[in-house]
Amino acid sequence: MTLKVEKEKCIGCGACVALSNELFDFDEDGLAIAKKIELTEELEKIAIEAIENCPTEAIKKE
Repeated sequence: MTLKVEKEKCIGCGACVALSNELFDFDEDGLAIAKKIELTEELEKIAIEAIENCPTEAIKKE
């Protein structure tokens, strides 16, 4: 599984970054980006939690 943040939906609230700065960061515009890392079983659980808790549904798994 890889993660993608849809920039047109992201409002930069930071919920995903607060949940896991291993998986997410902010770009120069203050919007979230998904880091390109291999997901362990534990990180995959956190990724699913981030997807479920994103207020704008901007995080997608691929």
